[in-house]
Amino acid sequence: MRIAVNTRLLIPGRLDGIGRFTYETLMRITQRHGEHQFVFLFDRKIPHEFLFSPNVTAARLLPPARRPWLFRLWLDYSVAHFLRRTKPDVFLSPDGFLPLRTATPCLPVIHDLNFEHYPEDLPPAITKFYKTYFPQFAKNAERIATVSEFSKQDIVKQYKIAPGKIDVVYNGASEGFRALNETEIADVRKKYAQGTPYFLFVGSLHPRKNLVRLLQAFDQFRAKQNSNAKLLIVGQRYWSSFDLEQTISNMKHKDEVIFTGRLAPEELHRVMGAARALAYVPYFEGFGIPIVEAMRCNVPVLTANVSSMPEVGGEAVRYADPFSVDSITEGLLALDSDETLRQQLLAKAKLQREKFSWDKSAELLWNSILKTAGETGSDSVTIH
Repeated sequence: MRIAVNTRLLIPGRLDGIGRFTYETLMRITQRHGEHQFVFLFDRKIPHEFLFSPNVTAARLLPPARRPWLFRLWLDYSVAHFLRRTKPDVFLSPDGFLPLRTATPCLPVIHDLNFEHYPEDLPPAITKFYKTYFPQFAKNAERIATVSEFSKQDIVKQYKIAPGKIDVVYNGASEGFRALNETEIADVRKKYAQGTPYFLFVGSLHPRKNLVRLLQAFDQFRAKQNSNAKLLIVGQRYWSSFDLEQTISNMKHKDEVIFTGRLAPEELHRVMGAARALAYVPYFEGFGIPIVEAMRCNVPVLTANVSSMPEVGGEAVRYADPFSVDSITEGLLALDSDETLRQQLLAKAKLQREKFSWDKSAELLWNSILKTAGETGSDSVTIH
């Protein structure tokens, strides 16, 4: 087969969310299936470190698709023309975007429909584009892949798509996430948190990540608990339309909050492994990769009891109502002071985390590609 892939989110040094999914799955798929040809489609200068194996070639298609009106120009002219000219067997799009007029069987990965539920969290132009075109992408696709059963059912309900057309391809976690020894933990805490324990948030500083309530809950936690724990926030800000600064300025314990910005993967692995607990309570997620990353590090998890997070966390995490500051505060207090609870969650996490790996993700996505091309996968994976 010849498979064309939308790789515009493979950006050096900026593999967040969809970019990480794209990297981890395509690296494995291309290397394991050398009998097939892959062509990666970039909208910027081709980053050759992402051409994972000899069966991968690349094309640069202009213009750079970084604004809504450029999305359509890139998809319906540049990508559509490339597909007409080269006639691949499948077009795989890990960010869910598709050209609307193409005879090539298309497989978009629609990670979640957050914009349908919380349109106010995105800039108006982005929201309008997503709400206008994603229903069309879903209907025009030969098949759809998504990252959780929750997202699958959401797509079925929102867009009236037959469940049999949608494959669940769970996310994974890098093998770099591992438990640290006491010396390593002490070194990381000294570097990032003045030597003290810390709760950790990892993710883009986006409204749906619920950082405002997390900050308010942490302030309450410090007021109630005799603890020197800090809150470490790792991630890059994308939108400027929510009130982080105002929330921080109103905090009594604002000096105990540390923003690191984006960290290199090897540093993120260390920072995760040294955390007292992961505090990750978004009010909407298609999956929630940091939950699995923390489990791999033997770090207890506080997460939200909504959308996909109970599916990912199972019985191995502490849950909170993401819309209740008091509920989040109670979760922080429990994970800081209740050692029995911590050990119970960690024991369960050792089993829960085995359900998710990038190796399994790659095999599941490959099977979805085969179905899209009209072939039958022989190496299917069942996740229990």
